Amino acid sequence: MTMKTICRVLLVVAACSALGIAQSKPESVPVDRFSHDLTEFIGRQLEAHVADIKSLSPLPDRVMNALTTGEFSWGAFMRSLASYSVISGKRELAGRNIPQFIGQIGLIESRQGGKTFAQLYGAIALISFGSDLRTNPVWQSLTHDEQQAWRSLLDPTRFYDRNTRHVINLPENYFGVAARIVAMDYKLGILSDKAFVDDVIDRAAKQFVDGNLYSDDGLPAGRFDRYSNEYARYVYMAAELVGRQDVMKALEPTLKTQMRTWWDLISPDGYGYPWGRSLGAISYMDTMEIVAFLGEHPQFRPASMLQLASAYYLAWQWLSHDVLPDRHLLNVFGYGRGNYSYINKEREWQQTSAFLGKVAGAQFGFERAMKAEGSQSIETRLQLPHVARFEYFRKGDRQFGVWLVRQPSVRFALPITAGTKPGTSDYLPAPYNFLNFAAPVERMLPTVTPFLELTDGRTIVASDGADEIEPSADGRSLHAVWKRWAVIGTKAGELVDPGIVADVTWTLKGTMLAREEIFTSKKQIEVRRMWMIVPTTAPVESNPPGAFEFRSSQGKLKVAFNASSGVVQSNLRATGDSPDGRGSQGAIPLILEFEQRNFSFLPHQPVTWTLTMTAESDAKSNEASE
Repeated sequence: MTMKTICRVLLVVAACSALGIAQSKPESVPVDRFSHDLTEFIGRQLEAHVADIKSLSPLPDRVMNALTTGEFSWGAFMRSLASYSVISGKRELAGRNIPQFIGQIGLIESRQGGKTFAQLYGAIALISFGSDLRTNPVWQSLTHDEQQAWRSLLDPTRFYDRNTRHVINLPENYFGVAARIVAMDYKLGILSDKAFVDDVIDRAAKQFVDGNLYSDDGLPAGRFDRYSNEYARYVYMAAELVGRQDVMKALEPTLKTQMRTWWDLISPDGYGYPWGRSLGAISYMDTMEIVAFLGEHPQFRPASMLQLASAYYLAWQWLSHDVLPDRHLLNVFGYGRGNYSYINKEREWQQTSAFLGKVAGAQFGFERAMKAEGSQSIETRLQLPHVARFEYFRKGDRQFGVWLVRQPSVRFALPITAGTKPGTSDYLPAPYNFLNFAAPVERMLPTVTPFLELTDGRTIVASDGADEIEPSADGRSLHAVWKRWAVIGTKAGELVDPGIVADVTWTLKGTMLAREEIFTSKKQIEVRRMWMIVPTTAPVESNPPGAFEFRSSQGKLKVAFNASSGVVQSNLRATGDSPDGRGSQGAIPLILEFEQRNFSFLPHQPVTWTLTMTAESDAKSNEASE
C-alpha cells in the first residue's frame, strides 16, 4: 500500500482518533442538577431494559438485542436495579416492583451456579434494602425455598476453598470479592460463623498485612494493574463492615500510596489506569467508584474533594456519551474498540448493567460526601499536578514499577510489570497515554518493546519485570536492565537467560521521549528477526527522511528511529477493523513497524536501537496544571 493510498484510507477513519470527550461549558455545574440528571439518565436506561424483559420464565437470552448468557449478567442487572432504587427512592420501574423483581433474578443466578461477581452483586442488591432480613423487602418477597436458594447464591465457598484458604483457579483480586461477600453475609445474618468471616478477611488482606503496598494479581509473576487498587478497597470495605479495626489499620499505608499513584495516573478526562486488563469504559467507572470511596474515607484522599469531584464528573461525561441512545447499551463493540477476550458478545449486556450499577452505587457515596463538604458546584475542568517520578511496585530479585510523567504538553505512564501472558501489547514497557499513541488490546505485538526471534525457535521479550531498575532523582529518565527474558507462548513470570543483555534508558527532554536500547552478548547468537511497533491513533501527516509525523486534533506525534548496525526496514500499515487496530478507547488506524532480519549478536560488539517520540500538543486537554 502506497503512502498516498494510506492517507486516503485514513481520511475515512480519522474521526476515530479522538480519545476524549470535549469539555463543555459552563465551567461549573450545580451538584443538585448533576445528581438529578445522572439519576434520571440511569433510570431511563434501566426502564428500557426492564420493559424489554417480558418474562423471567422462560428466561430471555437477549435484552435490548444483547445476549444475557455471559458471566455475571443477571447479577450485574439486579445490582443496578438495587443501587438505582437507593439513589432515586423508587420501588417501581416499568411496572415492576423492584425488590420483588430482584428477588426473582437472584434465583436465576442461584440456579445457574453464579459465582464471584454474580454473588457479590447479589449481596449488594440484597443489603441495599436493609441488613435486617425481617424487614428487607427483597427477602420478604421470597418463599422459604427461594430464601434457601438465595442462601446458596451467597455462599462464598462456590469459589473459595475453606481448606486451602484460596480462591479456586482465580487471580488474587478475587480474595477481595470473597471478603466483601462474607462481610455482607455476616451483616445480613446469612452467615453466623464469625471465625470463618475473619479467616477470609485475614487471608484476603495478607499481601498488604505482609507489608506490600501493591498486590500482585498473578503471584509470583508480578502482575500489577488497576486490580490492585480495587482489591485494597474491597478488603477495607469488608473489614469496615464487620468492625475489623486491625485490618483497616493495616490497610492504611497501601490505600494512601495507591490513591496517590492513581491520582498521578489520571488523565484530564477522568481516565485512570492506562495499561492492563479492564481498560476503556471500566477505567472511567473505576474513577467514579474511587472518588466515591474517597468521599467517604477522606483520610486516603490524594487531593481535595472538589478536585476529585471534577474527575468524577468528567468520567461520567465520557460514560454517558458512550451509551448508544437507540439501544441503551455501552458501545462496547463499536468500530475500533478493543476488549480483553473475557469480554465477549455474551457479556455485552452485562457490561452495560455493571456500568449502571457501579455508577448508581458510587453516586450514593458521592452525594453524601459533597453534602458533607458543603459543596454546591463541580468544576468541569480538572486541575492536575505536574508529575515526574518512578513508583516501585516491588523490589528484590525481580523489580516492578511505573514511571509517571504528567507535564505541560506531555504525559505518559510507563509500567514495568508482568501481564496475563508474556508480550501482551498493553502490559509492555511502553509510554501509555503519550500523545497519539495507544496499544492494541491484548495482542502479542512488540509495542515500543522489541521481540527477538532466535534461530532455536524461541521469541523473547524484555518484560515481566526487570533485573535492575534505576530511576533518576528528577524523574526525567529511567534505566533498566534485562538479563532474564520472558518467552512468548509461556506463562507469565517464567524467565530464561538467552545470553543477551538488554540495557534500556528512557530519557525525557522537553516533550521528546527517547528510548535507547543497547544489546550485548558474550557469545555469538543468531537472530532471525528483531522487530518493534509504534501504534498510533492519528493519521500520517508527513514522512520526512528518517521520521514519521502523525497529526490528530490533539496535536502532532513525531517518531524517529535509528540503529547502530545492519539494515532496519520500516513499514507503515493500516489496520482497518482488524484486532491490531482496536484500542481500549477507540481505533488505532496505523501501525509503524521497524524490523531487522537474519543477523548475529557478536561478542563485545553492542547493537543499539534508538527510538524517539516527540509530542507537539495543540489541545488544552493535554495540559496539566495546579
